[in-house]
Amino acid sequence: MKTIRRIHTVADFHRLMQLAPPEHPLVSVIKTADSHAHTIEGKFQLNLYMISCKTACEAGIRYGRNAFDFESGSIIFTAPGQVFEITETPPAADASGYDGWTLVFHPDLIRHHPLAQQISGYSFFSYEIYEALHVSEKEKNILFEFVKNIKNEIEQNIDRHSQEIIISNIESILKYSRRFYDRQFYTRAPLHKDILARFEAFLKEYFASEKLANQGLPSIQQCGEALNMSGHYLSDLLKAETGMSAREHIHNYLIEQAKNKLLGSNASISEIAYELGFEYPQHFSKLFKSKTGVSPSEYRRVN
Repeated sequence: MKTIRRIHTVADFHRLMQLAPPEHPLVSVIKTADSHAHTIEGKFQLNLYMISCKTACEAGIRYGRNAFDFESGSIIFTAPGQVFEITETPPAADASGYDGWTLVFHPDLIRHHPLAQQISGYSFFSYEIYEALHVSEKEKNILFEFVKNIKNEIEQNIDRHSQEIIISNIESILKYSRRFYDRQFYTRAPLHKDILARFEAFLKEYFASEKLANQGLPSIQQCGEALNMSGHYLSDLLKAETGMSAREHIHNYLIEQAKNKLLGSNASISEIAYELGFEYPQHFSKLFKSKTGVSPSEYRRVN
């Protein structure tokens, strides 16, 4: 079993890449070619945020990978605590000489900024590597402008404005990345029809099995794993495609099953709640009322 090496600081990351010490203790921009100047292999836990733009002909982070929408490159996002494995590959550049970049920053950089609370809303930090953002040449250049701004701020004398400007550019990268992911969901819409059908089939099979009563409602992560993707990616995909998150789909499916049981059997509300995987009937009643506007007993009485 390979030992996991833990990277706690930006300086640790530079030592891993065998680079000179960082010019800023909490943030750094690294050219991909520079980070590939030495052999780097192994398993790592990165306790930093990392955004990395890699050209299409590169490899190096071991995970499964689906077909790319564009050949220009892909961008991966990792949050503190995630574990990944690096295998050595030669540096690669596209026809323009562009060879990619990696932005790393410590959580302390944004600790006292509103972004510290907002960043969890950028769910692509929890996507799997193979769910990378595939960018066009134009999109790649838009993001690169913000990266260059960050690099320029790092390389000049730090003043009281530096941190705010750096964070502002990080926010812009995240906001544009969210827009580009929405585009990616849109352009992949024909493929998503199959995913929607498979998701519905999974729910149908799960609700018909003993898992519902024994294990409760399926988690979003369970649903994602059943479809060979992360739960966060599945939920965002469904949101873009249908306007509802994975959790909303699960709850809506549950309510339809509950309605059938309420009108098609003489079972008590508690018995139906247990059949639907609820440990406490009052939780079922609360969810049912929030979705339908009436309690289970009221629904049964008026229908």
